[in-house]
Amino acid sequence: MTSKPRLMQGNEACVEGAIAAGMRFYAGYPITPSTEIAEIAAERLPKVGGKFIQMEDEIASMGAVIGASLAGLKAMTATSGPGFSLKQENIGFACLTEVPCVVVDVQRGGPSTGQPTLPAQGDVMQARWGTHGDHPIITLSPSYVREVFDMTIRAFNLSEKYRVPCILLMDEVVGHLRERVELPDPASIKIINRKRPDLSKIEYYNPYQDYDGDGIPPMVNFGEGVPYHVTGLIHDITGFPSTKPEVTEYLISRLMRKINDNLDEIIDYEKFYTEDSETVVVSFGSTARSVIRAVKILRREGQKVGMLRLKTIWPFPHKAIQELPPTTKNIIVAEMNFGQLIEVVGASAKGRFNVIGLNKYNGELISPDEVIAKVREVNKNA
Repeated sequence: MTSKPRLMQGNEACVEGAIAAGMRFYAGYPITPSTEIAEIAAERLPKVGGKFIQMEDEIASMGAVIGASLAGLKAMTATSGPGFSLKQENIGFACLTEVPCVVVDVQRGGPSTGQPTLPAQGDVMQARWGTHGDHPIITLSPSYVREVFDMTIRAFNLSEKYRVPCILLMDEVVGHLRERVELPDPASIKIINRKRPDLSKIEYYNPYQDYDGDGIPPMVNFGEGVPYHVTGLIHDITGFPSTKPEVTEYLISRLMRKINDNLDEIIDYEKFYTEDSETVVVSFGSTARSVIRAVKILRREGQKVGMLRLKTIWPFPHKAIQELPPTTKNIIVAEMNFGQLIEVVGASAKGRFNVIGLNKYNGELISPDEVIAKVREVNKNA
């Protein structure tokens, strides 16, 4: 049974989704356009037995989230571009130490402090490679307010299941948009919690031992009577540092394997009118709202245009590009940046399609008219 319809903002839906997923700790620092997430979390969390803390800066916020998660709480923080940059060192720490946590990035114009109140999608590559070294990451991108609620829950589920930071990559338009929303019955929501070891069957608990062979070590929470070591240095199964080449190779390989072996479960995307498409527009986030409107208009004109909406950006859904029908000649990548995702799409296309960018980076949303004009230009020149 769904709730009564209500007018809900994207940032508000994020908090409601997080609480429904079991979030009981939030640490953050207010930054436009994500500030409402902190404000609403500060109001809502104490009512469900959770804790909210405003930290002195973005670096400390990420550190507090990691500490809370190690102690057993589902934890989240939210920020925008400049704050996301400051969080990167600790995100890398969470990747290597395999601490579940959710980081929301409501994107705004950049670089530096850029345009605080205007939308952009310029953090795509930062979400994947913002921290140094080889590491896995999961990044989701919603386009609608109800989807923000659902995707926040999914972010927590994926983070808990795979012991990896999960990034919810929103943008200012989706964060501040208000739409009519009916939330689902809480009893119908699937919730995943981190895997725990059966200590009665383990002689000595090694915090980074792959007991089940799935690449995901079971996790004991700090304070539950089983002490263990956590470090950002390369470590063996005991958690203590090691410089042995075989230990390093095994650890990094396992981190990547636990994600790469489960791509079909992690990756999500939607296709519209791609069965016979000659041109496909790839988009994500708020840009997808304009693209689907444009595609519907062009379809009524008889043009064979489709859309691929990426709900998971990282790991990148190469399969979605490669399985486009043989009728497809052109791919247009629509994104509010100078051109970030287009290179990955081009690599996935492997020369099968002409890959063209539709880029806008002046602080304005890509409009349906601009998508229509680009499709007509591409089809005319084909």
